[in-house]
Amino acid sequence: MSELAARGIGKPALWAATLAPLITSIGYVIAGASWQGYDPVVKAISDLAADDSPVQLYVSILFLVGATSDVIVSHFAKVFALPGRIAILLGAVATIGLTVFTTPSQETSSTPHRIFASISFLIFTIWPLLAMRKGNGVPPMLRPAQSIAGTLLLGAISIWFLTLWLDPNAQIMGLSERIVVIVQAVYPAFVLWHSYLWLRKQK
Repeated sequence: MSELAARGIGKPALWAATLAPLITSIGYVIAGASWQGYDPVVKAISDLAADDSPVQLYVSILFLVGATSDVIVSHFAKVFALPGRIAILLGAVATIGLTVFTTPSQETSSTPHRIFASISFLIFTIWPLLAMRKGNGVPPMLRPAQSIAGTLLLGAISIWFLTLWLDPNAQIMGLSERIVVIVQAVYPAFVLWHSYLWLRKQK
């Protein structure tokens, strides 16, 4: 068994990466449905946590659930290269930052919030490149070709969202953001479970 396989993947990383996307995605749906007049196809998730939102506290907690999951993954997913784990940890910090620096209202924006949100989207787009490893003892999803492909996929949908985010007339910005957030949240879980099962077969 390779040294990498011996280090493996901690179970907390698997469960955090799996449960957090489920909790937050369902939570966003419940929050949006609880606010009469809120349109999730048009409006951003951040609007649910804005200062004038009736579900601000609830959605802010969901943001922190996601950040906590990222901290757990960064610590226990030792199969990832160290730069990737550091990036995921910084992504958690960015999520905390966008939670603290809220959007003031539905009609206004916050520069700190946008900065932290942009950093978060960037980190969770490029982390596969930073977590990449080489060698026969490396799980396939962490090898260069798969890591590059994963980053290109995440990058493509992130750019699509960004074009809509910057377009004041966009009518599906909220929908595009939800697609990006779900894919960015589910992809680490997919890589972890695939790597975990692959490593088990190597024992």
